[in-house]
Amino acid sequence: MIYRLLKQNIALFFIAAISVSANEKKPIAIGPYLQNVTSKSAVVCWATFAGQSTLTYPDGKIQKFNEYEHHEMLLDGLQENTTYEYDVLGDGSAAGKGKVTTFPKKIEPFQFVVLGDTRSRHDIHKRNIERIMAENPLFVVNTGDLVGNGRRIQDWDKFFELNNELMRNIPYFPVLGNHEKDSKFYFEFFNLPGNERYYSFNVGDALFLFLDTEGEDYQTPQYLKTEESREYYWNNHNLKYFEEQKAWVEHQLTINKDAGFVFVFFHQPLFSVKKTRVEDAKLRRKFWGDIFERHGVQVVLNGHDHHYHRAFNGGTHYITTAGGGAGLYEPDTPQPETKKISKIEHIVKVEVGPAQAHLTAIDINGNIIEKIHVDKK
Repeated sequence: MIYRLLKQNIALFFIAAISVSANEKKPIAIGPYLQNVTSKSAVVCWATFAGQSTLTYPDGKIQKFNEYEHHEMLLDGLQENTTYEYDVLGDGSAAGKGKVTTFPKKIEPFQFVVLGDTRSRHDIHKRNIERIMAENPLFVVNTGDLVGNGRRIQDWDKFFELNNELMRNIPYFPVLGNHEKDSKFYFEFFNLPGNERYYSFNVGDALFLFLDTEGEDYQTPQYLKTEESREYYWNNHNLKYFEEQKAWVEHQLTINKDAGFVFVFFHQPLFSVKKTRVEDAKLRRKFWGDIFERHGVQVVLNGHDHHYHRAFNGGTHYITTAGGGAGLYEPDTPQPETKKISKIEHIVKVEVGPAQAHLTAIDINGNIIEKIHVDKK
């Protein structure tokens, strides 16, 4: 590796992989893109073509499937709050270049952006990406349903095509949505902390928890004939997994009780204003109980219901941000806890300061849906 110091307002380093000559390397097909950035390390990922398979339908239609070889470069021993340049090809071409800014370890201002349900309407998704890039956040969070079908490699091809310029310079932290379908592609493409299903990290005195409310993807067996049997199977298939995760959340919130800010992310919301999903949301609230409110979590951010919705209960803001691209849903059943509803494509910008965090929901046209402020614990 080569390290070269450049003189700028903040320390800027150049990192290039030169162990293999450029003419021996395959062209990059996906990426490079940033993953698992901390105050002292980062992972740069990219993929090269490994081949192509085809499927021929009875009517003669041929569908093509790209195959990829995945690559990762771990950068460790970095300085906090410092911008580095990398070049995974080491040949000086733009294809392998990007920048990574390590997270601050000290308590100082930073901002991040949240969006969700980017799975369809790629033109809307692209406009949201452009707005995020203009904000230049420290990192981006996606609250799930990144793609339409997580088991279709073509959907991931499009996702990374749209996010190419954003993800090469800004870390991207997703949660599993129902449309990811527990796909192996999700785990191959992303390099995340912990077990990658649910994980945590911190920036300064802010704690970030990412949860998996989906669990293993499965279909209810056809041999379960009665509605009672099917309901029991549905409610208990992943129960042990969710109980273990809940215990992990309790542990994380307990050992990090001194965190100034706590943000929690998972896909399906605890408060729904879509009529057909209200009862399911109540069941999720019954499972999680008062765990977030009891530990003083300021903000929980979710996806799944394609609109903007904010509920407030027990000192915690529950924000549904799922206007990333998927077709919008009608918010037709406001709840007693509801504070704001907007049926519009949007993102949420979060500015974390020394005493307050400021959240701004911004619609696809740049208009402010609402601003809220939360105090440090």
